[in-house]
Amino acid sequence: MSPISVVLVLIVAFLAGMEGILDEFEFHQPLVACTLIGLVTGNLEAGIVLGGSLQMIALGWANIGAAVAPDAALASVASALILVKGGQGVAGVSTAIAIAIPLAVAGLFLTMVVRTLSVFYSHQMDAAAAKGSFAGVEAWQIIAICTQGLRIMIPAALLLFIPTETVSGLLNSMPAWLTDGMSIGGGMVVAVGYAMVINMMATAEVWPFFIIGFCLAAVSDLTLIALGSIAVAIALIYLKLSEGGGAGNGGGGNVGDPLDDILNDY
Repeated sequence: MSPISVVLVLIVAFLAGMEGILDEFEFHQPLVACTLIGLVTGNLEAGIVLGGSLQMIALGWANIGAAVAPDAALASVASALILVKGGQGVAGVSTAIAIAIPLAVAGLFLTMVVRTLSVFYSHQMDAAAAKGSFAGVEAWQIIAICTQGLRIMIPAALLLFIPTETVSGLLNSMPAWLTDGMSIGGGMVVAVGYAMVINMMATAEVWPFFIIGFCLAAVSDLTLIALGSIAVAIALIYLKLSEGGGAGNGGGGNVGDPLDDILNDY
């Protein structure tokens, strides 16, 4: 890997770590992080495939109360680097997915360390605020965010120092039963993550669109561009019907959603 690629990988890892908290530009999302790692290392196709697969898993991850979800940023960056250094291309995506899950859980330890440090940062910000120092408050805020970036960048740097031959040899030395099992397990995790998303989104209005999309996806002649175009067309039709239904609603049991009203009638 060239020095430029190493620097770009570290930048992507740093941004992914910060975005895990900022959640503004979505650099921490697997589809974005893995794609960027693949782009800067010359493995764009493998990065996109890995990112898309991990994204289906991460869609089911959410922080609920004091329960913190697995670290999607660390899982994305680390598994993408392992995929790149393994040299297996798209064929190694299933193995990278299986490796990403324990990495995501291990990332919770780093999250705990950084959040413990955040307590110290908060006290420093309080002290700066007591002095009326807006610059001091902003400085500690920037330091806290940069610490989140280092949470991902440091493990990424450690992975970069591991020789490519070592990673490739380790992955190639895995027996077939292990790689096949990891592939099956990774596919099951993707299915579970997608099922969790469906469970959260399951409403009377969404199910018809899900069924239509499920059937269209089985048509092998339709490309992703065609499926995306159909989805946009259906969304525009739905918005137009919603506007018409809302304008002509006269009361009763209608809620302004034509599709919802039809389903409620049934």
